[in-house]
Amino acid sequence: MEDFVLSFEDFTVGRRFPLGPMAMPREAVIAFAEEFDAQPMHLDEEAGKASLLGGLAASGWHTNAAVMRMMFESYIGHSTSQGSPGIDHLAWKRPVMAGDTLSGHSIVQESRPLKSRPGLGIVRFRNEIENQSGELVCLSEFSVIFRMRDESRGAA
Repeated sequence: MEDFVLSFEDFTVGRRFPLGPMAMPREAVIAFAEEFDAQPMHLDEEAGKASLLGGLAASGWHTNAAVMRMMFESYIGHSTSQGSPGIDHLAWKRPVMAGDTLSGHSIVQESRPLKSRPGLGIVRFRNEIENQSGELVCLSEFSVIFRMRDESRGAA
């Protein structure tokens, strides 16, 4: 992790942040499902094979949690993040199977100061996540609010 803190001003349009890699081992897939999404295809290999997923697959919510961890390690954990107003778009493009390794990137789509909150800016990102075979497994678009280095910016 870098020693400096990323502020709003560092999230310029087009900037890419690498994500991962993150392994999705069988034990973790089952443990997450047992606690949060106990559907059979996330708990049992045979049930997974009998489903549309074709094998033991991670819950989509597990995939999202893994992506959040990758984002934290890449940039959120050493930034002035103030949280997110939500996810605007989320698509699970193909199943994440037990044993897959995920990686990808966050791309800054736009950024602007918040008129209503001087010293804060909002940044819109697009995440593109692939498995170890380079197959797209998850897309998301969301915004994060960051403090500015110059907290007087954005004042109306």
